Amino acid sequence: MSGTEEDSNPHASSLPGVLGTIDSTVSRVESVLLAAGVLLMAFNTIANVVGRFVFQYSLFFTEELNRILIILITFAGISYAARHGRHIRMSAIYDALPHSARKSFMIIIASITAIAMFALCYFSVGYILKVATSGRVLPALQLPVYWIFLWVPVGFFMTGLQYALTAIKNLVEQDIYLSTHVLEGYDDDEVEI
Repeated sequence: MSGTEEDSNPHASSLPGVLGTIDSTVSRVESVLLAAGVLLMAFNTIANVVGRFVFQYSLFFTEELNRILIILITFAGISYAARHGRHIRMSAIYDALPHSARKSFMIIIASITAIAMFALCYFSVGYILKVATSGRVLPALQLPVYWIFLWVPVGFFMTGLQYALTAIKNLVEQDIYLSTHVLEGYDDDEVEI
């Protein structure tokens, strides 16, 4: 895919075949979750402020809904950050290594991180099942408490996919990738310390 095609489609993937389809699908899901979460939170908060100060009536469910949306945004956001290579990196030793060693390390780092994310997904599903059996409900919305945690395994799973795809991308490409879309290196405005 040429640079102009990728620029016109932010969800385009440079990975071949089914991997590219998975990558593009995860990108679309991340975008929808983040956009919907932020817009709903803004609308909910604004509606509550208007209700409180204009009509002297506060929306009783605002805090609970915003808590659910913060969890959604946080766990969709970790996948988005992985896609764009924006997680914090401790790279002093890594940057001093030769290209071949950095490439090997990037494959190992991405693979171990993917395994850790899938493990966290698994453990979070176990936690949700325990919370579901408790029968607790949110006081205002009267929704089962476990519903607010459903985004946690989804976010961990999507992040695990991102790191697994990054490991694969580094296996099949000559360059070193921080994510499926981001080459290693520093932007012009970034300074290596």
